[in-house]
Amino acid sequence: MSLWPPFRCGWKLGPRYSRRASPQLPQQDFEALLAECLRNGCLFEDTSFPATLSSIGSGSLLQKLPPRLQWKRPPELHSNPQFYFAKTKRLDLCQGMVGDCWFLAALQALTLHQDILSRVVPLNQSFTEKYAGIFRFWFWHYGKWVPVVIDDRLPVNEAGQLLFVSSTYKNLFWGALLEKAYAKLSGSYEDLQSGQVSEALVDFTGGVTMTINLAEAHGNLWDILTKATYNRTLIGCQTHSGEKILENGLVEGHAYTVTGIRKVTCKHRPEYLVKLRNPWGQVEWKGDWSDSSSKWELLSPKEKILLLRKDNDGEFWMTLQDFKTHFVLLVICKLTPGLLSQEAAQKWTYTMREGRWEKGSTAGGQRQLLQGTFWKNPQFLLSVWRPEEGRRSLRPCSVLVSLLQKPRHRCRKRKPHLAIGFYLYRVNKYHDDQRRLPPEFFQRNTPLSQPDRFLKEKEVSQELCLEPGTYLIVPCTSEANQKSEFILRVFSRKHIFYEIGSNSGVVFSKEIEDQNEGQDEFFTKFFEKYPEINAVQLQSILNQMTWSHLGSRQPFFSLEACQGILALLDLNASGTMSIQEFRDLWKQLKLYQKVFHKQDNGSGYLNWEQLRAAMKEAGIVLSGDVCQLMLVRYGCPRLQMGFVSFVHLMLRVENMEDVFQNLTQDGKGIYLQKPEWMMMALYS
Repeated sequence: MSLWPPFRCGWKLGPRYSRRASPQLPQQDFEALLAECLRNGCLFEDTSFPATLSSIGSGSLLQKLPPRLQWKRPPELHSNPQFYFAKTKRLDLCQGMVGDCWFLAALQALTLHQDILSRVVPLNQSFTEKYAGIFRFWFWHYGKWVPVVIDDRLPVNEAGQLLFVSSTYKNLFWGALLEKAYAKLSGSYEDLQSGQVSEALVDFTGGVTMTINLAEAHGNLWDILTKATYNRTLIGCQTHSGEKILENGLVEGHAYTVTGIRKVTCKHRPEYLVKLRNPWGQVEWKGDWSDSSSKWELLSPKEKILLLRKDNDGEFWMTLQDFKTHFVLLVICKLTPGLLSQEAAQKWTYTMREGRWEKGSTAGGQRQLLQGTFWKNPQFLLSVWRPEEGRRSLRPCSVLVSLLQKPRHRCRKRKPHLAIGFYLYRVNKYHDDQRRLPPEFFQRNTPLSQPDRFLKEKEVSQELCLEPGTYLIVPCTSEANQKSEFILRVFSRKHIFYEIGSNSGVVFSKEIEDQNEGQDEFFTKFFEKYPEINAVQLQSILNQMTWSHLGSRQPFFSLEACQGILALLDLNASGTMSIQEFRDLWKQLKLYQKVFHKQDNGSGYLNWEQLRAAMKEAGIVLSGDVCQLMLVRYGCPRLQMGFVSFVHLMLRVENMEDVFQNLTQDGKGIYLQKPEWMMMALYS
């Protein structure tokens, strides 16, 4: 494929292109730059992040580079380059020379949520339609979503192989381009060397991260993981420090993605399994429940076929106990505040305030410096109450507080993070909003909450259970006179939050929706009564739910339909379903409801064209002939398909896709023994 001659479209565009002072990102107007390139018949060259060694960095990464490094665009590397296509399996990215496993682990978690991924990676970009060598990505950068514009020149070796992030599909380039955009945001590729999974998770979502030290984890770790995988969360983890590959297959000092969990029945007793992926795309766990473990023979044939994939793709299973033993940190990024709260809330409120620690004035350091400077730190008043009961209620309120520190240099690694934390005090009476509480207040009062230790991380957060009332939050660094800026976020059912002495006054909170809409409480209560549900009980649950996207045409799930759904998901042939299995099902049903509604024209049915479009949006691509057969098999006599039939079809197709991927040796075909074929054909 021939290329247009390169032209420096980002160089002389006047007000469309401007550079702010460090540490701000250069501001570039994507639409204007794209239009300029298309008008001039040229390919974009980003002068703010040029195709030179300066964009790679100036440290140890340079020593790893091949002698004849080149920069090439995807159309120069493959005859049919693709930006992104839904048919690929979600876990297709592999780490390159940059030591950014933390970034890749977070990115792999992002691919599990198509809607969140499309917020970061606009999926309508391509190398054909309106192609001008310019691409745009979005990151949540300290309080707001910011676009990062790049050209598509990527560093390769003499053989044309990508040096950094690549895909197992050699013509797929969204991951490599996203890594380049994140390198630009961070200063250079070198600035991606080493980091915390939590940092990238926040940049991808704007969520709040919670880090669990697995050595100190309580007995409810499985419950936390279950609720986290059911909710809109992204989960990563990290092994113990070191630099070598252990005999058990794990890599020391390495970040992994948690891609799933499963409770299986093993000789009439449960076994709790965790599924993880190595960002390298290879090198796996070799212990119990690894790909070659004999433990798989203890499961039913169907359960084994659907869960076990003997492929060195970096993804593997291990027991929860082995996970706690061999990993040190579990990082959960929450997109709704109520993940670990016992309070089933549909609506939450959110407030964000910016602040700064100024040397000599507001950088007071930690509480040990009581006699001197601690009281000089920024002080924020927080009033919380339960909206349905008013301010006189004494029932505790769930509050989530997040403190993020802003970068102190344009390049991420040039100035490392400070050690930060925050204190919480109860305030009984306070009327003067313009004067900070004096040193005497802190000498007389003990904080209700304080840091166990100050962490040199981008974000620290804590979930609190507070009685209705007024509180004081004091964010600080571990040492006095350390200059930096920060963002303080508060989530609760209802609150007022403002900085004492700030000219900006009270900032009223914004309302956010918990997407589970209180349904998890209903599920939990139902399964407390029936720990395992049969088809009749599944029918009762599904027909009680409100399908908000389907409007007045609420679906009816027949007993036969529920028996079919149960047969697809009942891996151990027990005839029942656990709450974890139901939560997995409900997560899929919410996606199916969304894509069905998007294609439905109001009739409550999908025709052939609408069915293909809905399945494609859900990540399933079928040929036209197969789609027509599915309408004959699952549709009504008019060759249209209702929602319940669509659900059954989608579950079956996704199951068969998993079976194929688990059993294929070459990606083209599979070999089944007769009992396996009969079991899969009859059960699914």
